[in-house]
Amino acid sequence: MAAGLEKRALQIVVAVLCAVPLLAGGGGVLIGPEFVGPAAERGTDLDSQFRYLSGLLLGLGFVFLSTVPGIERKGRRFRLAAAVVLVGGLARLWSLLVAGLPLPPHLAALVVELGVVPLLALWQGRVARQAGRRV
Repeated sequence: MAAGLEKRALQIVVAVLCAVPLLAGGGGVLIGPEFVGPAAERGTDLDSQFRYLSGLLLGLGFVFLSTVPGIERKGRRFRLAAAVVLVGGLARLWSLLVAGLPLPPHLAALVVELGVVPLLALWQGRVARQAGRRV
């Protein structure tokens, strides 16, 4: 794939995938714990924590989105955001080990956090190298 085409493909993939944290984060901020289902126990502390973490997810979506223009030049920001996602994925994996299997949407998120996002970080590095940038 030509360097320019590969850069454009990466930009499109990242822009489309930004919908996940933007929608999930925004939904969690606006709706609260009920966003994950009606069975979520509600309390003021849970609500506060859930909305705070949803706000972080929303912000992380904006950070990734900010890398799309000039993605070949934004490796540090992209890798930092990817590292934050990876740490969150490791926390989710720990939950799976100590609390059991979550619902399918959370398992899908785990695959994205520990698989897709690290692969995107590698892809961003490749695009940066092709553009003659230091990774």
